[in-house]
Amino acid sequence: MKTDEVFAHCDIPCKIYDPIVIQVAALSVVRILDIINETSHDDVKENISELSRLTAEKENQARIVKDEVRIIWGDYFKEPQIKAFPKIHDLVHQIMMQGSKCKQAIDRKDGETLVDLINEFSEIFWATKDIETKRVKAPYPPSLEMVYPVIDSD
Repeated sequence: MKTDEVFAHCDIPCKIYDPIVIQVAALSVVRILDIINETSHDDVKENISELSRLTAEKENQARIVKDEVRIIWGDYFKEPQIKAFPKIHDLVHQIMMQGSKCKQAIDRKDGETLVDLINEFSEIFWATKDIETKRVKAPYPPSLEMVYPVIDSD
């Protein structure tokens, strides 16, 4: 039986890209940084397992941010979106660098900067779809602002 050759052009079904996964992962990085910084470092031997798990998960969440941004940037942003938002390439590069900083250290400010960059990315993403956004404080720790699309309930 001969099979026809087929081609796919998106990692996920077209038109369902949404930066919410990226936002939650970035907020998770900050939350984990908070927990790491609240954990006693006096007796590292006693807390080594917890700190190891937290560090591994912080790095995993930062990786999710970077992976998901790359997918949206690489698969969704085409010439019309790039012309409308020419700074998107630089913004994505900043996100990649900031995600790496969050993996390398435990400074909360690095995580906050990552969230800020992801919010900017999310606003641009929704603007390419002509969808208004609003910033709302997340209802869970670390209670930082997130960008949400304003969805008409008609």
